[in-house]
Amino acid sequence: MDFKKTNAPTNTVTRNMVDFVQETGNVYESVAIMGKRANQIAVEMKEELKQKLEEFSTSTDNLEEMFENREQIEISRYYERLPKPTLIAAKEFKDGKIYHRNPATDKDNL
Repeated sequence: MDFKKTNAPTNTVTRNMVDFVQETGNVYESVAIMGKRANQIAVEMKEELKQKLEEFSTSTDNLEEMFENREQIEISRYYERLPKPTLIAAKEFKDGKIYHRNPATDKDNL
């Protein structure tokens, strides 16, 4: 996923709960779907950040080598400025970009 291109807000926004009920018919089911997607996004972001920061890691740990690395600080600040995974998941859910299904209701439809 490309987190740089998301247009999710970076701060908390008051939302109308009716918007989330229209998709599933149940507020709690909608929140569970968004929560699972937010966990997926958080894992992806964490792995990407970890890979980028590993480039700066050294095999030896000396106190002399523990200095500020400006590139590492800039990468960390960039990821701190990104929208939180919950906000990205809410935006994706509202835009209909999340595929979800409920196995319990799918059995009834067969």
